[in-house]
Amino acid sequence: MKLVIAQNILAANDTIAQEIRQSLTVRNIHAINLISSPGTGKTTLLEQTVKRLHGHLDIGVIDGDIETSADARRIAAAGAQAVQINTRGACHLEAHMVRDALSQLVLSSGSLLFIENIGNLVCPAHWNLGEDMRVVMVCTSEGDDKPAKYPQIFATSQVLVVNKLDLLPYVDYDLAKVKRQALAINPHLRIFEVSCRTGDGLDQWCEWLVTIANKPSW
Repeated sequence: MKLVIAQNILAANDTIAQEIRQSLTVRNIHAINLISSPGTGKTTLLEQTVKRLHGHLDIGVIDGDIETSADARRIAAAGAQAVQINTRGACHLEAHMVRDALSQLVLSSGSLLFIENIGNLVCPAHWNLGEDMRVVMVCTSEGDDKPAKYPQIFATSQVLVVNKLDLLPYVDYDLAKVKRQALAINPHLRIFEVSCRTGDGLDQWCEWLVTIANKPSW
């Protein structure tokens, strides 16, 4: 019975997600689902991205958190439209939450929509939010075993961002191992190595985003 209920819930979610995807495609808006464990630097990456692309690219952000609106305030201060979703305990965003949040954003054709998911590498992997692309983010301060421990999110993502490169001299983190394990799971992953603190690698990341935004559709 539990399996049937779970399948029905996911099927209903997928229906809404497909409606979201079709609506965004018609409007030429590209959606990226950003997923990581807590403290990896998702919000800081988005802050730096918004600041660097301000005036060049229209960006909207849907921020998911269990509580508080701190992340949405940070994104808005950086210069982007932002809507906060509080799940009140749920460990992932669902498509109906994204649909409701989208009604509060005014995005032009060619915009990027970031969906900053709840800090979790497990549950978000199974929930389609209508995104065109998934970006999984890890960092050097959280250990180099994430691909091996959480293969599903790496298998279902198109991009891997490794953050906090500035800490490499001070932590026991094997960057080559992380990349090797991630590519063994998903050989098509595009990998960006960045430091949101120093700015290293962010130019390449932002240049790639502009290229994505300029595509007519995915």
